[in-house]
Amino acid sequence: MSFIVYDKDCHFPIQNLPYGVFSTADNAQHRIGVAIGNKILDLSVIKDLFNGPILSECNHVFAEATLNSFMALGKPAWQEARVTLTKLLSTDDATLRDNASLRTQAFVDQDKATMHMPARIGDYTDFYSSCYHATNVGTMFRGKDNALQPNWKHLPVGYHGRASSVVISGTPIKRPCGQLKPEDKPPALGACKLMDFELEMAFFTGPGNKLGEPISIDKAQDHIFGCVIMNDWSARDIQKWEYVPLGPFLAKNFGTSISPWVVTMEALAPYTVANEPQDPKPLPYLFHEDDYNFDINLSVTLKGDGANKVVSNSNAKEQTSLGCMLELSWKGTREVDLGNGVTRKFLKDNDEVILSGYCQGDGFRVGFGECSGKVLPANPVP
Repeated sequence: MSFIVYDKDCHFPIQNLPYGVFSTADNAQHRIGVAIGNKILDLSVIKDLFNGPILSECNHVFAEATLNSFMALGKPAWQEARVTLTKLLSTDDATLRDNASLRTQAFVDQDKATMHMPARIGDYTDFYSSCYHATNVGTMFRGKDNALQPNWKHLPVGYHGRASSVVISGTPIKRPCGQLKPEDKPPALGACKLMDFELEMAFFTGPGNKLGEPISIDKAQDHIFGCVIMNDWSARDIQKWEYVPLGPFLAKNFGTSISPWVVTMEALAPYTVANEPQDPKPLPYLFHEDDYNFDINLSVTLKGDGANKVVSNSNAKEQTSLGCMLELSWKGTREVDLGNGVTRKFLKDNDEVILSGYCQGDGFRVGFGECSGKVLPANPVP
């Protein structure tokens, strides 16, 4: 239990303690914080309280403007920090609980904070990792008998996105322009007509590796710091024309939204479930013996034209399915009902998409908060 009071539906109990980067109106400096209830614990204020055998020598990482240096310290440092934070925030520890002056300096109301990108992102890879999603999309475009490409069950299928287009939750996303190829007409530049979201999870990694020295699969989990909810915004009509032969490009890199709080893998560990069965079994260098799948309840709410409705409920343990309008409308062949007489096949300008997720504990939730974004009209086509 924590001396910070929160209700059972709060996403940020003491069992969670996710990391983020924030600023306030009276202090524009970006600072590292931990969410607890409806508060943020400013780690730059209490950095000297991280006095364990590892962090006492490098607690300056908590005074930096991003999580990069802390994540680079590796798993033992992450675990030590979690032990320290759990102790400091518990009902049994007086360090913060009974020091009114320090509490005033260290705690910020979440509704008075502005959230920022938690880390500098040098690169990111987007994986086509859900068999259900890949099968659905493949069935739409190639037929049921040829839904999955021959390599799909043998190796990780992915592409590198545009790191500079990754934005924090709440950042508006402008409808992109690109080359479109209508049926029986030549290609032409135009605004995307089939704007979509994708419900995904994203991992932040810590210690890297030297060029040419790969990380073995049995050590991979030691390099994964935590995860966020991600919206991989997609321009389906641009994507359809450009993705052959080298895969997604402009249709996928105009905007990628992430939730601001990074939930650590230590917080998610109690919600580990069995890995999805794989047939055929992966080659040894890709086969991870331990379970590394998680029971995370996920949802998507779509707001538009006065309507407000949850259009997708899924779970990370089942490999997210029906997590985009392409699937929900089955390539635009059916309407998605938003209530109040409002329907959608794809996203319209000024629609807002809100992704959310949590793990359900015994009387508490370990949550991610929200990942939201509103679609803005495209720039005029030249």
